[in-house]
Amino acid sequence: MDVQLKRGLLDICVLAAIRDEDSYGYQIIKDVKPFVEISESTLYPILRRLEGAGFLTVRTAEHSGRLRKYYHITETGILRLRAFTEEWKEMIAIYQFVSGEGKANE
Repeated sequence: MDVQLKRGLLDICVLAAIRDEDSYGYQIIKDVKPFVEISESTLYPILRRLEGAGFLTVRTAEHSGRLRKYYHITETGILRLRAFTEEWKEMIAIYQFVSGEGKANE
């Protein structure tokens, strides 16, 4: 898969993993794993990039005597997920054209 496409998809998967509730790194990896393989060394740069873009915020809280970073999706992040679903409709149409599954309307 194209590196840039996969990078964008990983960003979207991370946002989707925290859409319904705040989460932390290890839990995000577990939530995303059934759909796409992601390692800690890949996840944390994604989280920093998404935070820098304003798609999520970070808070630190104590858990079992240790500090843990929790990630929260922002309204901008929600809008990015919505935009992705619209963009994906176009990607599906392109896939159907390329694979021969779809026929152009005449």
